Amino acid sequence: MTLALLAILGGFVLLIWSADRFVEGAAATAKHLGMPSLLIGMVVVGFGTSAPEMVVSAMASFDGNPDLALGNAIGSNIVNIGLILGITALLSPITVHSNIVRKELPLLTLIGGLVGFILWDGTLTRFESLLLLAGFIGLVSWTIFVALRTRGDNLETETDELLIAQAMPIKKALFWLVMGLVALIVSSRILVWGAVTVAHALGVSDLIIGLTIVAFGTSLPELAASIIAVRRGEHDIAIGNVVGSNMFNLLAVIGIAGVINPMSSFPADIISRDWAAMMLMTIGLLVMTFGLRKATQLNRLKGGMLLVSFVGYNAWLLVTVMS
Repeated sequence: MTLALLAILGGFVLLIWSADRFVEGAAATAKHLGMPSLLIGMVVVGFGTSAPEMVVSAMASFDGNPDLALGNAIGSNIVNIGLILGITALLSPITVHSNIVRKELPLLTLIGGLVGFILWDGTLTRFESLLLLAGFIGLVSWTIFVALRTRGDNLETETDELLIAQAMPIKKALFWLVMGLVALIVSSRILVWGAVTVAHALGVSDLIIGLTIVAFGTSLPELAASIIAVRRGEHDIAIGNVVGSNMFNLLAVIGIAGVINPMSSFPADIISRDWAAMMLMTIGLLVMTFGLRKATQLNRLKGGMLLVSFVGYNAWLLVTVMS
């Protein structure tokens, strides 16, 4: 038990460090290859921060723990909106200028509804998982198309400033890209082993561990990225990072986990409790940031509401586990 707890702690630390190195290396490499700043911000930075969720869920599925993989994906989305955006908005109100971010939020809501429809029968087949991956490929293609056609968006300006601040030689960028990926895989393996061992020792299901401890740990890169972005005044990166990550979790993370290990059945609570909570938070965020003006703000009051919803969900989770 002690060794498993140390594995979770050590896995989290290595996971956060490796995710940061991986994203920085990938972004710098993409910049050296001539990729537009807006495309780097939307694809590499936005989706790259979800690498921990992807690798952890893949490892969990390989190890025969699909409930942990599914719980990690949905739980991470709840953490991203309720905890990360809630805390970030409380620290500093987030002003959304980017038209691209505004378009992605309704799309995230639609993707969440699609995932709920697929999971509604209590199964996740390999074919359904492949459909999710096809949707992810379509999403990336759309993102590239929009990024190549858009000029002057606020997200592009903020990403360009971020890349200038993190500039590194191509050899160093490639080194951290590879080393970050290797460390991600190793840390994910350690974390999954520790989480499953603790869950079994405490008599808690893999799903609950995935929704709580693992989801929080794999979302730490998004928390760090959002807080740093807001402190630098890069508000569109802060919220765009979360929205992009959530779409990645629903399409790629669940899709990869289902292809590796299809789920013939999983607890009904995933739909009635966890997916429902995720959708309520997603719709709430959409309503909070919707506006006909050029800029809308996720102020401290709205951030507090998101944080309260996150606390309420976890209280609901605790009650259902104890009953």
